[in-house]
Amino acid sequence: MATEARTKVADARFLSPVMARYFERTWSHGRGHRLFDVDGNAYLDFATGIAVTILGHGHPAVTAAVHAQADRLLHLMNGLGYTEPVSRFAERLAATLPEPLDAAFLANSGAETIEAAIKLARRASRRPAIVAFEGAFHGRTYGALSITTSSPNYQLGHGPLLPDIHIVPYPDAYRRFGGDDAAASAGALKTLQELLDEIDPNRVAAIVIEPELGEGGYIPAPLDFLRELRALCDRHGILLVSDEVQTGYGRTGRMWGFEHAGIVPDVVCAAKGIANGLPLGAMVASRELHERWGRGAHGSTFGGNPVACAAALAVLDTIQGEGLVANAAARGDQLRAGLDTLAARDRRIGDVRGRGLMLGVDFVKDRATRDPDGELGDAVIARCADAGLLLLTCGPAHNIVRWLAPLDVTADEIDEGLGIFERVLAAG
Repeated sequence: MATEARTKVADARFLSPVMARYFERTWSHGRGHRLFDVDGNAYLDFATGIAVTILGHGHPAVTAAVHAQADRLLHLMNGLGYTEPVSRFAERLAATLPEPLDAAFLANSGAETIEAAIKLARRASRRPAIVAFEGAFHGRTYGALSITTSSPNYQLGHGPLLPDIHIVPYPDAYRRFGGDDAAASAGALKTLQELLDEIDPNRVAAIVIEPELGEGGYIPAPLDFLRELRALCDRHGILLVSDEVQTGYGRTGRMWGFEHAGIVPDVVCAAKGIANGLPLGAMVASRELHERWGRGAHGSTFGGNPVACAAALAVLDTIQGEGLVANAAARGDQLRAGLDTLAARDRRIGDVRGRGLMLGVDFVKDRATRDPDGELGDAVIARCADAGLLLLTCGPAHNIVRWLAPLDVTADEIDEGLGIFERVLAAG
């Protein structure tokens, strides 16, 4: 069990205070599915660096791949030519996606993949407008920030942002439609169609969506909504961009979040867990679409670093070799059942939602009004950390506690995490 409020804090005098931090602990190392602070306290890590360390810490296959590649070549700007791990990772990544998604632009982060997707969409389509959804988090660089509305603070004072950006309501069934997915889908589609009628759909380059809102509150889009969105884009020649930075790589119990709806986006953005902690992102589309973007239209000095790509190959080998997408689905069902049991007897929990190992617990002041209780959300993760379990909050009010266990989490670890969570709630 962690020691409450005793962990030494590293000297932060030379770090910018702009970075918000969930905890004031100082971390020493990670091993398996646990993080250790400098006092030696161990924490079951169900935060995973916000869905990044999907195989835990110090995974032997990833560590071996990193060491082997570091001894061979640390860096090559990909404009100079080709290296084997970079080309092989792009091939392996494309193999996880349906046709015609067969060409990857490699970047350093999720925000960079969104930037690339916006640039590709506008230049390849010769259309200016981009449509995105309320509550989305797509990144903090200017293009990505222009379609990020999960917190008012992110855009505040940073304008002017990109022009011709249009934000429409996300199909939030719980808070807007009494839990009715069909009504949420119909309402969101109606508003979207009204926008398109106003601005002319022939001006819209792309619609960007998270299959499940991440930072915005762990809200899965109804599957019928995603299907209708795909059909709408097809009718008007609009590119559908699926932001899979958090939902991708097995997180929702499928390799990709869009697979639950049986659709194929035009562009898929991936990052976070694809290299288990090394900076790597990928924007995948058809080769034909990339060719319409044009040679030299985009680039990156560090994107597709060979060490990160070697790690990413080890991640794919492990996911596929150990059946971790299926494990994420099974352990997600186990976790969901446990959280539903807690919600049935604790009226502070208004909703449990999500897919696979991307689940959110929505704390409310009153189940009837569904007013969010952010103070409780923040207090719960603080108490859980003191008890040795790392969880994070999300949503504008911080009232949703998000669960992001590693893909190779065990049944015993799920039970351990649920036990700590239950004891914290019982303690009031």
